[in-house]
Amino acid sequence: MKKKALLLMSALVISVSMMGCNKMSNKETGKAANEKIEMNVGTWKTAQTIQPFIYDEFKDDKDKLEVKPFTNPGDMKTALLSGDLDFTGTTWVTAIMAASKGEPIKVVASMTEKCSALVVGKDSNINDIKDLKGKTIAYVPGTMHHILLLEVLDKAGIDPNSDVTLKKIDFFDMGQALASGSIDAFCSGEPYPSIAMTDGYGKVLVYPYYDDSIGYINAAMITTENEIKENPEKVQEMVNMHVESTKYLMNHKEEWIDKAVEFGTDKKYISKSTENIDLTYDITDQTIKQVKNLAERMKEQKIIDNVPDIDKMFDLTFLEKAKEEIK
Repeated sequence: MKKKALLLMSALVISVSMMGCNKMSNKETGKAANEKIEMNVGTWKTAQTIQPFIYDEFKDDKDKLEVKPFTNPGDMKTALLSGDLDFTGTTWVTAIMAASKGEPIKVVASMTEKCSALVVGKDSNINDIKDLKGKTIAYVPGTMHHILLLEVLDKAGIDPNSDVTLKKIDFFDMGQALASGSIDAFCSGEPYPSIAMTDGYGKVLVYPYYDDSIGYINAAMITTENEIKENPEKVQEMVNMHVESTKYLMNHKEEWIDKAVEFGTDKKYISKSTENIDLTYDITDQTIKQVKNLAERMKEQKIIDNVPDIDKMFDLTFLEKAKEEIK
């Protein structure tokens, strides 16, 4: 009897000790399981950067999420570095610029692929890229679309400094400039190419995606080195929400379109533009190769002074775990 009592007491002591170890482990590795996580996420109000607006459908019920819309990827990156955001969308160009300056950002997932187009007047005599010689093309300097435009011209043997006139015009004004005849072409992101086609004053000359160069890459999700170090559970939840929302929207296109219409663009334009947009989350070896190609192009165009260590720009551990758990 005494032996049984002694064994029971020993088992109880071991059990309590193990519980104490588990509590210590939770404290050391991050937040307790029932502690609320607060997340601030940045993005744009566009069809191609829409995922954060449905993150709420996939977050833990106990946690708090605020999605903050911006109009400029540079402002989102600044808000991230200042601590106002925990997680944000940004263009690959902005991410590379930040890394080249030594800013402590980490890419943890992809966001969007495709989305660009080189548009010319519908009734123009421009039917081939070589027909652009002597023409005026609108662009926004230092953007992904600017670099893609230069890729198109380079592959056709057109010198951007002498064979064409590049004119700086805001994306919002490109359609009107094309319709009025003050420019012959523009390179931009959606929905402006789709608006030009739908309204009948423009046609797509080329979708500037080349697998041997920059490919389809467009935008990504970033956080900070400090966020990863201090709040890995939060980063994991944010990446999980991103993966789940991307999968959902790509499998429910009408819901994607209807949600994007809430941002103020007519449904007919959004419907057309989604044909030239892929919402994404995955980052492959090919993605990384194309990001490296983009960085080299940015250096050539003097957008950055030095090419950063692109491999160090990524932390894919959270994405890999999300892909394993979310089917």
